[in-house]
Amino acid sequence: MATSVRTFPVALWTPTPRGNITVVPEANCVFNEEFKYILLPVSYGIVFVVGLPLNSWALWMFISRMRPWNATTTYMFNLAVSDTLYVLSLPTLVYYYADRNNWPFGKWLCKIVRFLFYANLYSSILFLTCISIHRYVGICHPIRSLKWVKTKHARIICVGAWLVVTICLIPNLIFVTTSSKGNSTLCHDTTKPEEFDHYVHYSSSVMALLFGVPFLVIVLCYCLMAKRLGKSSFSTPSPRMPSYKKRSIKMIIIVLTVFAICFVPFHITRTMYYTSRYFQANCQTLNIINFTYKITRPLASINSCLDPILYFMVGDKYRGRLRRGPAQRLQHVPAYNLALVSSSTDNVVGDSHVASDTRGTGTARSRDGC
Repeated sequence: MATSVRTFPVALWTPTPRGNITVVPEANCVFNEEFKYILLPVSYGIVFVVGLPLNSWALWMFISRMRPWNATTTYMFNLAVSDTLYVLSLPTLVYYYADRNNWPFGKWLCKIVRFLFYANLYSSILFLTCISIHRYVGICHPIRSLKWVKTKHARIICVGAWLVVTICLIPNLIFVTTSSKGNSTLCHDTTKPEEFDHYVHYSSSVMALLFGVPFLVIVLCYCLMAKRLGKSSFSTPSPRMPSYKKRSIKMIIIVLTVFAICFVPFHITRTMYYTSRYFQANCQTLNIINFTYKITRPLASINSCLDPILYFMVGDKYRGRLRRGPAQRLQHVPAYNLALVSSSTDNVVGDSHVASDTRGTGTARSRDGC
C-alpha cells in the first residue's frame, strides 16, 4: 500500500496538484495522514452503530412515553433530534475516508454533511447549556423559577437556538466545497486553500460565540449550584442525600464529562491547527498539530453517544423501564419521572424536593439565591 502524504507550503498556501503529491513553488511540508484512513472510518462507524439506536430509542421514548413534556424534556428531545440527524450522515464519511479521501456524492451532499457536523456540535452545546441553566434556576431560585421557566418558554428557546446555529453556519455552506486531486474528489472540511485565511476569521468568530460563551455560562452555573448544594448539606446534615441533590450532582458530572471529552479537546486542537496554518508555522510543528487535531475529531462525534446517558442514567424510574425492553408494554411515564425533569421548575405537585424546600429552606433560597 502506498504511503499517503499531504503536502502544504510553509511560506505560501497555494498548492498546485500534480498526481498524488501536491507540489508548490516554495518549500513543502509533507503530512503523513495514513493513520486517518483507519482512525476516522472505524470511529465514525462505531459512533453510527452505537448512536443511531440509542438516539432512535430516546426519540421514541420522548414521543410515545414521556408526554406531557416540560422544559427539560423539550431540551432533551431537541438534543436527541440533533444527534440523530448527525449520525445519519456518518455512513458517507465512513465511505469517504475508507476510500482514501474520495468523495463520489457530489458537492451539495458534501456541504450538507459538513454542515450537519457543525450544526450538531453547536446545537448540542446550546441545548446542554439550556439544560444547565434550567437546573441552576431550579436549585438556586426554586420559587421564582415557577414563574420564570415554563414549557412554552423552552419551546421558544429551542426554536431560537436552531435559528442561531443555522444563521451562523450559513457561511459554512458557502466555504465548504469539493475539488479534484488526481483521480480523487476531495470534500473539504474547511474550504479551498486560497480561501483559508477568510475561513479562519469566520470560524473563530463562530467558535467564540457558540462554544466559548456557553462554556463559560455552564461553568458559572455549576459553580453556583455546587456552592448551593454544599451550603444546604452543611446547614441541614442528613445521613441520606436527597434525591434531587443526587440528580443534580449526576447531571453536573455527565455534562462536564461530555465537554471534557468531546468539545474542549476538539476546539483547543482546532484553534491550534488553524492558527499554525494561518501564521505558517514550521513543518514539524504543523505535522504535530495536524496529527493532534485529526485524532480529536472523532471525539467531537462521540457526544452523539454520550448525550443519551443524560436521558437514561440519571433517573431510576426511566432506567428501570429501559431495562424492561421495547417488547414489554410500557405504562405511561409522567414527565416529572424523567431523569432531570423532577426539579422545582417543572412540577409542584408530586415532587418531594419542592415540598421540602417550601416547608424548610425554600423561602431562604428564593430570597438569597446563589
